[in-house]
Amino acid sequence: MTPIVGIFMSILSSVTGQLGPNYDPLFYDVMIYIFGTMMFTVFLLGIISFWLRVHGWSYKDNRERWVDELDRHFEREGIGLIPDNGKYW
Repeated sequence: MTPIVGIFMSILSSVTGQLGPNYDPLFYDVMIYIFGTMMFTVFLLGIISFWLRVHGWSYKDNRERWVDELDRHFEREGIGLIPDNGKYW
């Protein structure tokens, strides 16, 4: 039991020693870089999940039924198309 407590105390003292006069810049920098990398990963996953939520996996996934019906109506009536009779060119 005593060796386990000794190991724990030595690990604890080495970690807390980084905050006082025994400051090791490499330890601090590595911890900041690891934390920053994790936060950037969470940010990137958030952006990707928002993109997938808004746009879906493909074009047809996120379109609503009324948009498809409106597109069919516009195609059937010829609304919004560029005329091809050469009159406007």
